[in-house]
Amino acid sequence: MTFLMALALIIVIIITFDVSEKLDKFISHNATFGQVVTDYYLNFIPGFVNLYSPLFIFISVLFFTSKMAGHTEVIAILGSGISYRRMLLPYLMGSVIVAVVVLLLGNFVIPISNRNLIDFEEHYVKSKAKNYYSNIHFQASPGVQVYAENYDVQAQRASQFRREELSPEGRLLKREACDIITYDSTLRLWHCVGYSLRTIEHGKSESLSYQATADLDLGIEPSDLDLLSKRIETMNTPALIRHINREQLRGTGTVKEAKIELYQRLLNPLAIIVMTFIGVAIAARKSRGGIGVHLAIGITIAFAFIVFMKITTVFATNGNLSPFMAVLLPQVLFGLATVYLIYKAPK
Repeated sequence: MTFLMALALIIVIIITFDVSEKLDKFISHNATFGQVVTDYYLNFIPGFVNLYSPLFIFISVLFFTSKMAGHTEVIAILGSGISYRRMLLPYLMGSVIVAVVVLLLGNFVIPISNRNLIDFEEHYVKSKAKNYYSNIHFQASPGVQVYAENYDVQAQRASQFRREELSPEGRLLKREACDIITYDSTLRLWHCVGYSLRTIEHGKSESLSYQATADLDLGIEPSDLDLLSKRIETMNTPALIRHINREQLRGTGTVKEAKIELYQRLLNPLAIIVMTFIGVAIAARKSRGGIGVHLAIGITIAFAFIVFMKITTVFATNGNLSPFMAVLLPQVLFGLATVYLIYKAPK
């Protein structure tokens, strides 16, 4: 209950500041009260809960455990014959419940909320999303390279399109070129203007053909050219895993960010359990300074934990540290610190 109350209070404060900052934009874009509440803030809350749950469960544990220690309740519990391990059991159960909720939110609920938030912001808060891209280059499948000079998302049209098939040795086998391609959603084909096909059989022959127009299956979908459709924060975990596999095949530079996002969704709930036990180990000691000392120590540790998580993420994004280790390392190090603090706690 302490955790839920603390989270509810901070959510109210954050929403108050957010409303004061965005109220003019809501009014200028004619957003109704119902739209602001249901489409924006109800989708805003799950992401906030997911992001700050470790911090607030830590502060909550510090608060009520320090109050218990100040009233000598911890001493009374241990003095009545209950073991320290048994006293930790309710903390474990509570933190696991919150961790499971956060795990489900992060993997399945928040991607939907993020999609709704982005749609709302594009209509009522900021300018429209970018719908025009240039110099698109990726590997559509093994040995197939695709290039487009420009792509219009709304019209689903690309100019100066090239599709090349290469042998395992890297030799050009076939090149398809179009001045303009437009996707026909009815036929599920690309309408090509100025289509040319060059076929090469090394050591034998080479052919070149040209058509003014042609409807073809180029082995790609409009979403492959729409970079905005690949926003990883709007994908649930199964879709994110498929995205990672596809981007690894395509050879794009977004794989690391996607892997970091995946491992954070799966491993960050462990931080809730780690921070809970750190809070117990710190606050269960009776201190002359009372709850103030415990809060000061606890917030320092929480700040160090958050900073260390950010540092490892930067090393993974821009360095050689693997995304899995970048997410796991802070959990392991602070988990070991938790074991040490629990071991040294007075029993």
